[in-house]
Amino acid sequence: MIKISSLAIAKGERIPAKYTCDGDNVNPPLEISGVPATAQSLVLTVDDPDAPAGIWNHWLMWNIDSQTTHIAEDSVPGGAVVGVNDFGTNNYGGPCPPSGTHRYFFKIFALDTILNLPSSCKRGDLDAALSGHIIDKSELMGKYSRSD
Repeated sequence: MIKISSLAIAKGERIPAKYTCDGDNVNPPLEISGVPATAQSLVLTVDDPDAPAGIWNHWLMWNIDSQTTHIAEDSVPGGAVVGVNDFGTNNYGGPCPPSGTHRYFFKIFALDTILNLPSSCKRGDLDAALSGHIIDKSELMGKYSRSD
């Protein structure tokens, strides 16, 4: 079974400020294991379901090589495509909740295909392309509050 984890974020615990808008606003290092042998590519999303206007997408990345086991801090694996997040940029946008504690889900999907999507795509486009192609998935949840 596929698994996503991070040495920087303990499951269900606070995300260090370094990886948020209050710090360096860079992605945390991520570890990926248990990728199915049949996977052709991986997709990574980071979202906040507690945002006032609904799910807020912080990072969208697809066509990650299925052999990838590590995504380094402040990096994008070679060959991967980064889509448009809800900040309107093609990069990682760290947690920056307006109030309260929000949950942030780092989700990894193993696909049976490589996606033919341009970097101008947003979450809806990505979700439509994922339909029927997910062979395994996992998530890591961390929390962040700007008032702590």
